[in-house]
Amino acid sequence: MKNRSLVSINDLSREKILSLLETAGKFEENPNRRLLAGKVIGSLFFEPSTRTRLSFETAANRLGARVIGFSDAATSSASKGETLKDTIMMVSNYADLIVMRHHLEGAARYAGEISPCPVINAGDGANQHPSQTMLDLYSILKTQGTLENLHIHLVGDLKYGRTVHSLLFAMRHFNPTFHFIAPEELHMPEEYRIFCRENNIPFTETTEFNEEIIAEADILYMTRVQRERFSDLMEYEKVKNCYRLTNAMLANSKPNLRILHPLPRINEIAHDVDENPKAYYFQQAQNGLYVREALICDVLGIDVE
Repeated sequence: MKNRSLVSINDLSREKILSLLETAGKFEENPNRRLLAGKVIGSLFFEPSTRTRLSFETAANRLGARVIGFSDAATSSASKGETLKDTIMMVSNYADLIVMRHHLEGAARYAGEISPCPVINAGDGANQHPSQTMLDLYSILKTQGTLENLHIHLVGDLKYGRTVHSLLFAMRHFNPTFHFIAPEELHMPEEYRIFCRENNIPFTETTEFNEEIIAEADILYMTRVQRERFSDLMEYEKVKNCYRLTNAMLANSKPNLRILHPLPRINEIAHDVDENPKAYYFQQAQNGLYVREALICDVLGIDVE
């Protein structure tokens, strides 16, 4: 089988992104299509996950595939010292596709290079999360009617947040203006600022998060401060509650504003925001099913039509 792995959002051109979003729309109209009858999907989650793992497995089931794998590395032979290479080579004997989440940056790239079957990166450390980015793009397109010329505010953990890193790369095709909102300890890494400059993507940076800043946004992308990325728990305690969005802060926001969050949330979005029609994070998670159906079919070379 030709290896068509999806490791990085940078693997996808503008045209490919738009084509996949169109396919996701078809799956939203009819998610139950037995296009993968007889196929086996290997689901290898070396890190905890709820939405990503369940939506990938639901996508596989709705497409008629069977799912094998594990949701905790402690229940796999990795706990006995088996190398990632050996795990990938073993599972590729049984599966037509591997969906993998791993705590090490670059693990998905390595897996994609050695695996005889395609690999979809379901998150590698603080690096990238391309399937999340695709559902983010689908959510933005659905709520804004376009991906072009939007003001996107990224809030919270911009240092370790792989979802914001992937989104930044993907949006380079669509003329965005980014607003980076983070405490000094979690500001956007320099490599991503350089990327913006090299691609003529305008951006601003601030540590302030208030009603006036929100008023400029088309998309408000909130993130969780990720305790699991910190080696120093004192540093985590210092920044964990740095920003909190409340419903009152949305009083002067644009009518088209939508609030996104890759979830899970902790304290960064108050529960009173949930009833605001501008809150879109639960629908965003639902969109992951349709996008992941499209991605699975694409890497396996399945014609949806």
